[in-house]
Amino acid sequence: MRSALPKVLHPIAGKPMLQHVVDACARLDASHMAVVYGHGGETVRERISGENLHWALQAEQKGTGHAVAQAIHLVAADDVVLVAYGDVPLIRSETLQALASGLQDAALCILTTTLAVPKGYGRIVRNTEGHVQAIVEEKDASDAQRLITEVNTGFIAARGADLQRWLQQLTPQNAQGEYYLTDCVSLAVTEGGKVNTVLCTDPLEVEGANNRVQLARLERACQLRQVEELMLAGVTVADPARLDIRGTVEAGQDSFIDINVLLLGKVKIGNNVVIEANCVIENADIGDNTHIKANCVIENAVIAANCDIGPFARLRPGTVLEEKAKIGNFVETKKAHIGKGSKVNHLSYIGDTEMGADVNIGAGTITCNYDGANKHKTVIGDKVFVGSCTQLVAPVEVGDGATIGAGSTITKSAPAGELTLSRAKQMTLKGWQRPVKEKK
Repeated sequence: MRSALPKVLHPIAGKPMLQHVVDACARLDASHMAVVYGHGGETVRERISGENLHWALQAEQKGTGHAVAQAIHLVAADDVVLVAYGDVPLIRSETLQALASGLQDAALCILTTTLAVPKGYGRIVRNTEGHVQAIVEEKDASDAQRLITEVNTGFIAARGADLQRWLQQLTPQNAQGEYYLTDCVSLAVTEGGKVNTVLCTDPLEVEGANNRVQLARLERACQLRQVEELMLAGVTVADPARLDIRGTVEAGQDSFIDINVLLLGKVKIGNNVVIEANCVIENADIGDNTHIKANCVIENAVIAANCDIGPFARLRPGTVLEEKAKIGNFVETKKAHIGKGSKVNHLSYIGDTEMGADVNIGAGTITCNYDGANKHKTVIGDKVFVGSCTQLVAPVEVGDGATIGAGSTITKSAPAGELTLSRAKQMTLKGWQRPVKEKK
């Protein structure tokens, strides 16, 4: 990877490759999982999470068999053991379950795939009857064996007692001088055991990433997989190649997502939602029939049904919009509760605010919520009209039905139903001359 970051921590769809694999294994309800780690181990342990997760250090890298041996003490004799790889992020739990099921009538089950160009992979060697005899690594393979297109993915299933016995018999007698896990196949055959295979029909599912080119290819494949699931759930996506999901998305029917949209964290989208181009949405709940116009940024916000947002709006953490609220162009909100039917249409900042229903906020209005040390709250009642270019200096309250004159700076509570304003007296200075530049 040419990186200070351990390879398995490089992200796919916003999540470390290894976390994808751990999550896929966790869906099998395993009694416990072990991660064998070496390079950058402490960083890996800090960033990977999972229940019943154990860690085993491989201080020296002596091959895949040696790696598995570092965790074999965690395995009971009658356990079914799956071995997976932390740099293969697209592996599906269904595939892993099929691999485990393939062990029922066999001593060993291996996951294979077929490649038109199998360079670099271990080949599956079968006898004339089609039974697996061995896995031969490319550096140890003959010219004839290198023509085989069925290859080893590295994923295997075995019973604990068998795996423990085979690992003790491994030797580093190969071109790499390593202990190969794949040699367990020939050991099983020598003992008269049956070796089953499960064919993965999608090679990308079992492809690893050893450089950033491969990482980018897997990212695109992962994104397409997620977007296809979204479309099958009833969402129209303008261009599947230009929607990125880095988290989880739950969506209703008949919503539309335009190009260059980025969905982060946990996003819930209702029915008949429209999300226009170039929006970034993170950890948000979006209600039915809401329309998010182009170039909006929404983070940690809850948006009710029938709202209208943007274009060029920014909803920061703690924003809650009630039904039919409207946030217009170049408006920023933060920790603001906007009531039903209320409107903040233009060029305004509303922060640390509790706003009632049917409020109209004029263009250029700001809540002055920060005094340089502490944040203070603004409370605005129902049916309030705030004129343009108003500053509401918190802490301050505006009563129900109040009107605030344009250009006011409000530092005291404004009573309900009344007009409140503050303006300097307008003056005209007769005979005043506008400065002009001196001629050079």
